[in-house]
Amino acid sequence: MSRFNSFVVFAEMRTGSNLLEAALNDLPGVHCHGEAFNPALIGYPNKTELLGISRAARDADPMVLWTRIREAEGLNGCRFFHDHDPRVLEAMLADPHCAKIVLTRNPAESYVSLKIARATNQWKLGDAKHRKDALAQFDAAEFEAHLEGLQGFQVALMHALQTTGQTAFYIDYEDAQDVDVLNGLAQWLGIAGRLSALPSSLVVQNPAALEEKVANFPAMESSLARLDRFNLSRTPNFEPRRGPNVPNLVACDAGLLYMPLRPALDAPIRDWMAKLGKLEDGFSQKTLRQWKRKHPGHRSFTVVRHPLMRAHLAFAALQSWPNFAEARAVLRQSYKLPLPPEGKTLPAADWGEGLLAFLGWLKSNLNAQTSLPVHGLWATQSATVQGFAQFALPDLIAREDRLDQDLAWLAQGVGAEAPAFVPPEGDSAPVKLADIWEPELEQAAADTYSRDYMQFGFGPWKRKGG
Repeated sequence: MSRFNSFVVFAEMRTGSNLLEAALNDLPGVHCHGEAFNPALIGYPNKTELLGISRAARDADPMVLWTRIREAEGLNGCRFFHDHDPRVLEAMLADPHCAKIVLTRNPAESYVSLKIARATNQWKLGDAKHRKDALAQFDAAEFEAHLEGLQGFQVALMHALQTTGQTAFYIDYEDAQDVDVLNGLAQWLGIAGRLSALPSSLVVQNPAALEEKVANFPAMESSLARLDRFNLSRTPNFEPRRGPNVPNLVACDAGLLYMPLRPALDAPIRDWMAKLGKLEDGFSQKTLRQWKRKHPGHRSFTVVRHPLMRAHLAFAALQSWPNFAEARAVLRQSYKLPLPPEGKTLPAADWGEGLLAFLGWLKSNLNAQTSLPVHGLWATQSATVQGFAQFALPDLIAREDRLDQDLAWLAQGVGAEAPAFVPPEGDSAPVKLADIWEPELEQAAADTYSRDYMQFGFGPWKRKGG
């Protein structure tokens, strides 16, 4: 008995899905019901219902149709593209008894085929004598959007299969025209029948080389050469994800919600917010939702600061905070960081060297290469903001160096008159960064916090000679 009671063909337009569907339907007891969840049609063009389910009923609840497909006699399934009804996708992916067939094609080929099909309005071909001719006009921006959609969906599929311990049957456009491969698919599905030949009802529409199908082929070659095909420019990121940290958020009755990024300017910002209304903190996700409903028009904000200053302040806290005692011991013994004895802080003469060593260790720590976890005090601001976004997005990411202007804008947004805000001295460490700054520190911070420099547009904290 087959381990599958249904199947879905994950494909895209012009990947050969019509041919694969025809081949599946030639197998005894197998029924593929077209694009059952295409928002623009139900199964096939000009149909008004599928398996007794109307298009309106499917649109109201797609699970009604998916249940009907799963319960139909034989092994039933459909084709599903990245822009089909997403409400049913999770149920498909989560069900280990639903076979996943992933059909792919060279994205340049599928893009050109799509352009030709749109130009000729010919989406299937049963006999070459009826073939309509047209040349595709390559558009670089359009192709990149096409590629992004395909790749994003494939990554999402792969992640869902990995996290649920499933596997799929992967088949390429060319392989879909190989009877032996199709029979291998039948065996994987647990189907007894086999194909003796490809379906005769369909033929390849545009078998010529790309050069013969694209009107501006040299422009296409040039554009594709500029694409980062192997993602060489990607910066790997192994920093652990952070949660939304809801209990640390601070609100006031005026409708402002502060999302602190540590080390934060908590005291002056709390004082400023308190002048606008009563403060409230210690939220749970439930109570924060309640607060949001009670304060329509609310505004949330966080404050980012320069990564070098942030590392400098974290280094100061690392030396003095009691709860870092065990971490200090590990950093001294295992990583040879030049930290002072307990109860002491580094003198100004040694601070720069210590901060440079800390930044070097920090780069490894952020990449999950050390025995100590990534602490929120020195985690990247990018990761922390992404953590906030799991529950609440900040309306404004303010900058420390213009906080008075940003806070005034926030007050105006909730219809309040902004109290005066006097920016405090940003450097609260016992040794000031301005006194020990060296170009090497600037470069080390840029290497360690490259994501934050890129995401938030930071330049050097201090320019050489400035």
